This record gives sequence, C-alpha cells and structure tokens, in this order.
Amino acid sequence: MNLNRRKFIRSAAFAGAGIAATGELPASAASVSIHAKEGIEIDPTPTFALSPHLYMQFMEPLGRTDGSVEAAWDFDKHSWRDDVIEATRDLAPGMIRFGGIFSAYYRWREGVGKRSSRQPMQNILWGGYESNQVGTAEFVDFCTQVGADPLMCINFESEGDSGWITDSMGSDRRGNAQEAADWVDYCNNPDNALRKAHGIDKPLRIPFWQIGNETSYSKDRFPLDTAAQKTVEFSKKMRQTDPSIKLIGWGGLQRWGEGNGTYWAKEMIERAGEQLDYVAFHHMFNPYRNDPHNPLEGVAYRKDPARTWEYLMNTSQFHEKKVATMRQEVEPYGMPMALTECHYTFSGRNRNEVMSTWAAGVSYARLANINQRHGDLLKIATLADFCGTRWQVNALMIPIPRSYGEAFLMPVAKVMKLYRKYSGSHYCKTILTPNYLDVAASRKENTLFVHVVNTQRSSPVKTTLSVKGAEIAAIKVHEMATDPEFEVIERGPDPLQIQTKDAPTDGTWTFPAASVSAVEIQLK
Repeated sequence: MNLNRRKFIRSAAFAGAGIAATGELPASAASVSIHAKEGIEIDPTPTFALSPHLYMQFMEPLGRTDGSVEAAWDFDKHSWRDDVIEATRDLAPGMIRFGGIFSAYYRWREGVGKRSSRQPMQNILWGGYESNQVGTAEFVDFCTQVGADPLMCINFESEGDSGWITDSMGSDRRGNAQEAADWVDYCNNPDNALRKAHGIDKPLRIPFWQIGNETSYSKDRFPLDTAAQKTVEFSKKMRQTDPSIKLIGWGGLQRWGEGNGTYWAKEMIERAGEQLDYVAFHHMFNPYRNDPHNPLEGVAYRKDPARTWEYLMNTSQFHEKKVATMRQEVEPYGMPMALTECHYTFSGRNRNEVMSTWAAGVSYARLANINQRHGDLLKIATLADFCGTRWQVNALMIPIPRSYGEAFLMPVAKVMKLYRKYSGSHYCKTILTPNYLDVAASRKENTLFVHVVNTQRSSPVKTTLSVKGAEIAAIKVHEMATDPEFEVIERGPDPLQIQTKDAPTDGTWTFPAASVSAVEIQLK
C-alpha cells in the first residue's frame, strides 16, 4: 500500500467517525471540564528503587509472520537501517531482549563469524528462513548504538518440545548447557579465541541471560521437575564461565495438565533459586475474548469509539491481577520478577488495528503505572514487542520497502518513551488521587516525576498537585494528548509529540482529555 493510499484510509476513517484527520478533537465533541474534588498529593519520601529496565523492548526474528529483525537490517550496507537506529534512540529502551520462542531452535554458532559463511536456518514456528546476517555481534552492536543493556534468551534444549528439536531438513536444533556456557564465554571472556578469530578483539559483554522462554505453556515441553533440574544444570555451567552474569529462570503460568492455572515460580525458586537472579513470566492477554459486546474485534472499534475507550481503560484491572498474582508467588522469597513479554492479543491477533490508536496508547500508560507500583519486585518489564513490519503490538514499525517511509513509533512506544525520559530512580507513594486520574510517582534527587493518565475520553480534568511536607520551586508538565481515535500509521507529522509546558507553583493544572502526562516538580 502506498502512502497516499494509507493517508486516504486514515482520512476516511476519521471522516466516518466525525473526526478531523489531523487528530484534533473538534470543539463540538469536547465535554465540559471536570473539576476534581480532591487533588493529587504525593509523599516525596523515596521508597524502593525503580529499575531502568521497566521499559525494555523484546526483539525476536519472526520469519514470514512479521519481518522484524531482517527488516531492520540494511543488506546493502551490511548494517542496521539508520532510520531504525534513529527511532530506537528516540524510544531509548533501557534493555533489549533477543530470543523468545525462536531461541528454542536457534544455534548461536550459525550467526557468528564471516557473514558470507553464515548458515541460514529454518524458522520453525514463524515460517520461512532466517539469513543469520544478524547474529550475536550485530545484536550487541545494536544495543550499544541505542544505549540499551542486552538480554539474551538461550536455547534451553528446545524446551523439550519435539516439534522444535529437528527442522524439516533433519537438522538437530537443540542447544545444551555446554553450548549455552560456550555462548557466554564467546561474548564475555576477554580471551575467547573463537571471537578473536572472527575479528572481534574486545568482549561483546552480555550481562543478562534468560533460561527457558515459555516452558510451562505446553504439555509437549519439559515438565516442572525436568525444567527445574535443567535450569540448575544450565545455570551452573554458565556461571562457571562468567560468575558475574545475571540469570533469569522461567516461572510463568502452567497451561496444561493437572497443574493448569498454577505458576511455576515457587517451585522454580525453591529448586533453582540459588542459581537465579530473577524469575520470568509473560502476559499476552485479551480479557474480552468471549464477550459478545467486545468492540475490539477487527475494525469494530471505529463504529463505537465510546465503548472502545471503556473497554481499553478497563484492561488495567486484568494486568493488575496478573502482576499481583505473580507477586504473591515470589514475595516470600524476595525474588525479583522479569516480565519479559507483555502486550494485548485482541482478535486478529497482533494485526488488530485498534493498537495503532491513541486510545490503546493511553490504556498502556495505565499498565505502566501498575508496573511502577510493583517496582520493588518487578525489575524487568515491557509493554510491547519491539519492531516489525506487520504486527500492531510492535513498539516500532518498519515500512517495507524503505521508499514507503521511515521507521516510526506506535502509540505504546510513545508512552514508553515519555515514561523512560521522565522517571525518577525511586518510587514515591501517592497519598491522594482524584477520580478519573491514574497516578504514579517517583523521585530522583530533588525532582519528583508524577505520571498522570486522564481516563476520561472527552473531558479535561482540573486538579491541584501538592507535595506533603515540601515546597514546590517549579513545575513543568510533559504531555501527550490528542483525539483517542487518532491512528499512528507513519512517521510523518502527528499530534503525539511531547509538549512541555510551565505550570503554576500552586499546582493547579487541567489535564486534557485522553492525555498521558509526566509532571516534573522541582522541590525547594
């Protein structure tokens, strides 16, 4: 589809809903401003530390399903596309994870060394073949260029799944503990001979490694006993190579058999916890799958914007339940959690176009606030897949061919960018929160950051911000707001740019309808 066609679709969709294609809310559609009875009050006392990895991104080669990694690679220049690097720097993730299900049949040695000698591999689940032009060194180079810590998901003996152990050509795709340890050595050992022979003198340095991607999701994969035993085996081998690495074990929900509906976290911690630094879980969810009134099916969201908004605002309660349940599993042990995959899975799977709307972006901001509130134990988290050409759950979309445009940030990425840029190092408690506003706060030195989501689709909310026991020297509001039906479909001009405004020191402020704001408060 060419850009003119894309612009036509956007204009037609807005015209059908009575909305200008600029994304601005017509004056006639704006509701009367709501004056909150209570203000926002923050206790400025720092509590627990917030991790810089709460807004990580997840990169997985997805073959024919979504040309993610290979679409980001410039095969003419043998380097990353400059527009992808530029967009990712703007997004500024603190961490990027490589792997996912793909790791269950990925043999790392096929993606290192001379590019002309690299062996293509069948992408068993996602279809097609990967050229392996992007391998370990290229992934680490990407992370270095954008300032992110790399996290690698290893081949955990194909997680025991017979469908991943061999490909259609009969190649053995299992990676054992020794292979994982050799990978750590290749990356982190300053004297690794193979890496040096490949012309890479300095270590690639990958500090974080995940063992097991979604092992509990299928009866065809390792049962809990086997997974725990092998987690210990892999961990010990990998730590023998580099004791400083941080290891993540799988503790997510079991979806099959007698244990269906239970988490592996407690058992994994009790059996392998001495070897682990984090326990992982995932949350890909559609809470309305069986709801006959669900407007988030196909393009039904365009027919009923008000109901769409209501449904999207309510998704936060399901995310809260998921994180809180996992928290109950790990809290007695003080084991940090790693939410290494998370996004909606509305009908049409990841292609669902409601994900391009600002309404979806605002709903993701509510999830980000939940992650902050659990930040004493939740230390690694994401809200999207990272990049690709098709799936709407990607943070970053890559037009193909390049002549169709440059890589651009989806609404979820715009929210993650705002939070990443304007966040403190330690969480602060919110004493008062008005109706209609979702609030989370943090502090860095003498600056407070208050993330405010206006959950009202068409009504601004006027309130007052105050800080318990402290005087305010200055306030700036970094804000994103537009009509919730606005759809991001290209990098070109859109209203979802961060607008920075000065606010009065008495804290009086009106948060626009459907807005996400980071309020920056300087204390005296």
